[in-house]
Amino acid sequence: MRVIPLSEGSFTIDGTKQFVPFNHQEDELNNRPTGSLLVEVQPFVVITSEDVLLLDTGLGFEVDGHPQLFKNLMDAGINPGEVTKVLMTHLHKDHAGGVSHRDPETGKMELSFPQATYYIQRKELDFAFEKGFPSYIPEELDCLRSAPQVVLLDGDGVIDSYIQYQLVGGHCPYHQVFRIVDGGSTVFFGGDNAPQLQQMKSKFVAKYDYDGKRAMELRQEWWKTGQENSWKFLFYHDVKIPSFG
Repeated sequence: MRVIPLSEGSFTIDGTKQFVPFNHQEDELNNRPTGSLLVEVQPFVVITSEDVLLLDTGLGFEVDGHPQLFKNLMDAGINPGEVTKVLMTHLHKDHAGGVSHRDPETGKMELSFPQATYYIQRKELDFAFEKGFPSYIPEELDCLRSAPQVVLLDGDGVIDSYIQYQLVGGHCPYHQVFRIVDGGSTVFFGGDNAPQLQQMKSKFVAKYDYDGKRAMELRQEWWKTGQENSWKFLFYHDVKIPSFG
């Protein structure tokens, strides 16, 4: 498998849940509001023998009137139309902002990858509209509710015999994770339950998680199993190490 990180840059986030760009050469974390976290926002493409998989979709920002995600894909040599599956761990705005974009002609929100199949936990989609702003942006997610290329998942299962998904909770009530097994290799994507390498190596309980203890226990379990079985871990929010293994 070929793994390509699609970094949208570094950001700080505080209690307002606003993502503020952070320039490592010019900015100081100490100058940001107390309690600010420094994170990368980093979707991934995984190219397998069968698919071009997009793992989460970033913030949905635009560059010169076009989705930044499209630019990042093309910079990596991938036409956005080549994406065959979009795998969503959850629908928080920093992971799901790029699931749709506004059509410049009609002004309506439409799926960013209409040729791809989207895989989302049914209860996560329902919860996104129940919870709403600021963690979720319903306007950006609305087209997911009626599009025929969206597959709503219920619990655990397998997609096309090689993509395993598991509903685990932790960071949010209906967060799912993915294990992709192809050509003898395994890629693990834990989204915000396994966002950074350092968190995998320590008993870290995050206050921002829905169930921090559960997320910590999951990370310990995955790290042990992954080390024993040579998994490649993908870290969505790690500012230095996008993947390990």
